[in-house]
Order: sequence, then C-alpha cells, then structure tokens
Amino acid sequence: MSVYVYAITKSGHPLDLDGIKGVGETPTELHSVCSDELCAVVSEAPEDLSVTRRDLDAHLGVQEHLWAAGTILPLSFGFVAPDEDAVRAVLEQRAQELSQRLDELTGRAEFNVKGIQSEEAVLRAILEENEQARALNEATREGGGTQEDRLALGQLVAQEVQSRQQALAADVVAALRPLAAAERLAEPSQQYFVNVSFLVDGKQSEEFTQAARELAERYGEDIELRVRGPLPPYSFT
Repeated sequence: MSVYVYAITKSGHPLDLDGIKGVGETPTELHSVCSDELCAVVSEAPEDLSVTRRDLDAHLGVQEHLWAAGTILPLSFGFVAPDEDAVRAVLEQRAQELSQRLDELTGRAEFNVKGIQSEEAVLRAILEENEQARALNEATREGGGTQEDRLALGQLVAQEVQSRQQALAADVVAALRPLAAAERLAEPSQQYFVNVSFLVDGKQSEEFTQAARELAERYGEDIELRVRGPLPPYSFT
C-alpha cells in the first residue's frame, strides 16, 4: 500500500495526531513510521490526490500542527512512497544526514517576503526620470509617432521596469540578510518583484519582523512588502 509522507521528525517528537486530517477526499488516519532515531508522519496515499486547495491546505495543516510541537523536516506536496518499508529504509539509510538537518533547523523558522510594486508608480517614475522614454512617450501619445517609436518605447520601458525591480529586490534581500541564517530566492514573477524566504533564529524573529515593517514604511505606499511567518522551514529541508 503506497503512503503519503508529510514530514520527518526526531523519534522523541510528540506526535499527537488525533483529529488531524490529511490529504484526500476521504482522509485516512495519520500515523508514524519510525526507525531508531527518526519518524515519518504518513497516511494512506489517496487515489484522488490532486493539486487542489483542499489537499494543499490539508498538507500544510499537518505540517504546521507538527511544527508547533517541535522541529520537523516538511516534505513537498505530493511525496508518495511505495509502502511503509520504503519509508523506513530511507529513515535508516539517511539517519545521520536527516538528524543533522533537524538539528540545524531547531529553534529556527521560515519567513517569506514578497514584494509588489505599483505598476502605475513605476511607469510614472520611468517617464519622469528617463529622458528617452519621456520623448518617445510624447511622440507616440494619442496615436502619433511611428511603429518603430512604439516598439522602442515598449522595449525601453520593459528594460527599465526589470532593472528597477532587480535593484529593489536586491535592496530588500540586503536589508534583511543580516538577520537571517540562510535565504532562498525564488525567480521574480509578473506579480512579485521579489519572493525570498529567510531562515531566522527564534531569538531574532521579532527583530526580523520589525526590520521588514520599517523597510516597508521606508518604501512608502507604492511598494507593498508581504511578510509571512514564522512558518515551518519549507524552503530549507
């Protein structure tokens, strides 16, 4: 019977799983598969597993419940093993590596920072500060200018937006890096100019949150920094 794996813990972790629902339309009971040093929290793998809000929330809910009681290695969504023997074999074969990683994460949490910049504000800044963009914008206003002018304006604006957002992302990371033990930077998207996760010691969590808040205030209303945490160390397992 294949099993769905949520997380790995030390064998001494308090595994209170009563009433906690896992993935699947009809979730089966959560239980643990253990070796001498480690345990994996699993359930029977559902046949209807899919990337839905229901199953994602269930997956994260199990991990957050476990993390509230102690350090865990949270596995990515969708991790399925052939059977419990296969899970136990991994725990035994990689016991030293996994135990060391759990030790490294003890007392630490993940904070995720995403940045959104007002499109209107960045375009306004480009036209105010870039003479070439301003001239091309004037030339093409109300249907004027040539096709080449319009293409040149689009390319120039796109380059300027990318350059400015890269600089802004670097500024965010540099400002918060001194308060973190590690960082994981995701590729920027159309929505977020920065998407970075930091691994933060518990004793610095409040300082980190305050620093992010002050940074957001310095940027002003045209830039929004969204900070989530403390979270299980999803990005650092």
